[in-house]
This record gives sequence, structure tokens and C-alpha cells, in this order.
Amino acid sequence: MVKTIELSGTKKGLISITKISQPYGPGSNDVASIGISLAGSTDNHEWKVHIPLDNLDDVIKALQELK
Repeated sequence: MVKTIELSGTKKGLISITKISQPYGPGSNDVASIGISLAGSTDNHEWKVHIPLDNLDDVIKALQELK
């Protein structure tokens, strides 16, 4: 499942969020993948970050503190 959010300040930009299982091969830990596409593509991102699910709560907390 891919969740998309409109990227503020752009005409077609998207933030795509999905969970990837074993992104680095068998036995690797699952990650949350966050991609940014200025062109509105969910497949081709200009920027991408993978956050291990074990770190997700701390990352969410840090982002909420920025707000």
C-alpha cells in the first residue's frame, strides 16, 4: 500500500509513503520508505529515505516537535 500526500508549494509534487519488506535482501529489516517527487510520480523520486521501523516512533516524535 502506498499513501500519497500532495507536496505543498508544488503543482504536481507528491510525498509517497510505503512499507518495504526486506529492502536489502533476505533477512534485512523492514523500512518505511518516504519518497518525494516534484513531477507527481509514485515510482520515480528525486529524494528518498528509508527509515527502519524500529526507529519510526522516535522519528515521528522528532517531526512532531518540529511542527
